[in-house]
Amino acid sequence: MPTALFAWRRTPPPFLIGGAEVTQQLLAEELAAVGWRVTYLGSHEAPWDGATQLTDMRAHLDRHRVPYDEADDTLRYRWNGVECAALTQNNVGHALASLLGKIRPDVVFTAQEGSARLAELAKPTTLVAGLLHSVSATGLGVLTGRPHYGLAVSKFVRDRAPRTPGTRIDVVYPPFARPRPATDTERTPAVLMVNPIPAKGAELLHQLIRLMPEQPFTLVEGWWDTSADFAAYPNVRYVPRVYDMEPLYRSHRLLLVPSTVEDAFPRVIVEAALHGVPTIGTNRGGIPEAIGDAGIVLPATAGPEAWARVIRDVDCEALGELARARAARFTRPCLPELRELGI
Repeated sequence: MPTALFAWRRTPPPFLIGGAEVTQQLLAEELAAVGWRVTYLGSHEAPWDGATQLTDMRAHLDRHRVPYDEADDTLRYRWNGVECAALTQNNVGHALASLLGKIRPDVVFTAQEGSARLAELAKPTTLVAGLLHSVSATGLGVLTGRPHYGLAVSKFVRDRAPRTPGTRIDVVYPPFARPRPATDTERTPAVLMVNPIPAKGAELLHQLIRLMPEQPFTLVEGWWDTSADFAAYPNVRYVPRVYDMEPLYRSHRLLLVPSTVEDAFPRVIVEAALHGVPTIGTNRGGIPEAIGDAGIVLPATAGPEAWARVIRDVDCEALGELARARAARFTRPCLPELRELGI
């Protein structure tokens, strides 16, 4: 059977921090579901500060009754057909080098922090695909290792990626799961925002909340807990980080993506659209590409008054159905696209 090896310095499935983690998990699970042997190397230590997440990981696996083994600072378990290992940061490269000889993967996928070195380790013996999740130095850094492929999550990322000798750069949009069968959840008047931090537009959000005291807002924790910043507002409900966003999408009428940074291709836009929730977003990075013609794009310079007018006037139901129809194309299998590229 064909074999795929995912290797990076972030957490393996199902421990999610952002879009990159979700994208790679769904891709790994798709390959496993069609008969590939899939191994996923990651770390239980955050690459940015070295903090271990072992306690939370064990607790999550216990809650889902997933058996695991732990030895030599490595947590091993199986998740949705994927063989997962969470190691210390300094052991990810060693484990990759060992597995290249043991399982002889047909392809290695790598991305984010330290991925250039991982690509260099794997390239002499197997095909290497670097996943380009953003246009930051971290997101594009894998290209320094000259993988055979750079798989950009959007046209925006592809166009911003530096041309790299020996690397073919193509767009492979992220995979998305089809929503579960709809329930009779009633939509509330509230609007939704995920990851309310400064880079994602928190300053504008504060202004909007104050300008629209009659409008309920639901904010969902993202990269870190910002609940204290919004605790004084009576029209705000703050939700701790959740793995299953479907109940929130189903119960809200509109998603706000007021990012000030060049997001690559925000997963939340398509995820919300799959549940009939349209997006208002800025014209930064790949946000317009994710929204397409089924949402509203405002200039990054637009002030809170312009946002408030759109929130009040938008026909969420009609626009939501357009968004749902457009988003459905992203629930396709990715394997045919990879095969067409030669992977």
